[in-house]
This record gives sequence, structure tokens and C-alpha cells, in this order.
Amino acid sequence: MDHSNKDSVMGTQETLFLHEEIMLLALQDEKGTVAWGTYYQYALGGAILAELLLNNLISIEVSKKKKMVNLVGSTPAVEPVIDECFKKISSAKRRASVQTWVSKFAELKRLKHRIASQLCKRGILQVAEDKVFLFFTRKVYPEINPEPERALIERLRKAIFTNTMDIDPRTVILLSLANSAGLLRLVFDRGELRSRKARIGQIVNGEMVGEAAKEAIEAMETALVISTVVTSSVVTTANSS
Repeated sequence: MDHSNKDSVMGTQETLFLHEEIMLLALQDEKGTVAWGTYYQYALGGAILAELLLNNLISIEVSKKKKMVNLVGSTPAVEPVIDECFKKISSAKRRASVQTWVSKFAELKRLKHRIASQLCKRGILQVAEDKVFLFFTRKVYPEINPEPERALIERLRKAIFTNTMDIDPRTVILLSLANSAGLLRLVFDRGELRSRKARIGQIVNGEMVGEAAKEAIEAMETALVISTVVTSSVVTTANSS
């Protein structure tokens, strides 16, 4: 991956950011609301951290059995949510762990609405309002251009349901996060997913490297780190609810 080209690294108008892709998977197409029973917010936090990692803005270091985040890049100034999270890391008084930052990013104020608004600007979603209990209104984001989501689902389908070794790093991370947050079952049959459980595990654990370049291997390791954090956050939340 050419890190000198911001468009190729961070995404273009045609290429969605990882957190935008997670949001598309989490939203119900017609209703424009987040599907019940998922932990998409942790996947969003993990996706943002993954974007920072993929673009050499941060690195992960194992220190005293904790995976710590180090700042290594300069301000990206490309996308508001990523920029804000980068600034939070750069202004922190001390280093923090991967788990801490995933949680902090997941808890950003109005994160869902901010990401959905970006997808509205791309012409993929539209903003609307509906009523809750007849008294309260809320913003919803029904899909108006299904093609981007269809394309990302097809990427996931190819990775999961074929035996291809050619899986790009961003798809590995997307699959890992979506799997950890319970999003895959929204777009694929649960029985079919169970039949491919071993395959999904191989992808997440970096066994589907094939002839991938060094950054692909690093991305797979990143996906494993982040998806493990997301999974542990989901388990903690579920046990406390």
C-alpha cells in the first residue's frame, strides 16, 4: 500500500472508510435504524483505530502484557472522525491501551449520526425522522443507493464462502470486526455462517495470507488485536446488562 498517496490510503469518494462500512452493515436498509442485538459501536471504535493503524499514524506495542498505542504519524486532515480520534491520541497526557482507545472512540458523542451524515453526503443514505411512542422523534437513515453496501457484502461473501487466498487487508479487518460485533448474521444466513466458522477463524487469525505483501500480514495481525478487544467489550457489556 502506498502510504504517500492519501487518496489510496484513506479512501476516495468511491472507497468507503471502514467505519462507514460497519455503519452500512449495522443499519436496516429501509427503516434506517440500527438492527437490534448488535454491538456495532465497538466495531466502529475498532474500525477507526484500524484506519489509523493502516495509515501509519499509530503503532501498537506490547508493554507489560498490554497492547499500547503509540503515535507515529502527523495529523491526517482527511476525514473529521479520524482526525478527531487522532487528535485525542496526540493530546493524551499518557499512552493508553488498544482497549482503552477502542472504547473511547466507540463512545464519541453522536458518532452514529456523524458517520451516517457522511454517508448521506455520499448519496448512499438519506436522513429522515420517525416517531417513537408517538411523542418523540428521532433521526433515521434509510438507504437510497444500495450499490456500495452490495459491493462490500460481495467482498465479505467471497472471503467467507469461497476458498480464495486473495483477501485484501481492509476486507480482513472488516470481516473481523463485523464478526466480533454480531453484524455478519444481519446479511448472511446463520446456518451458512456456522458451516464456515473454521474459515472465518482462519481469516481472522491470519492464515489466509497467500501471496499477500507485508502490509497485508500486518493488517491481519491488527484485525486480530482489534477484534479481540471488540469481542471482550461485547462480552463485558452483555454480562453487565
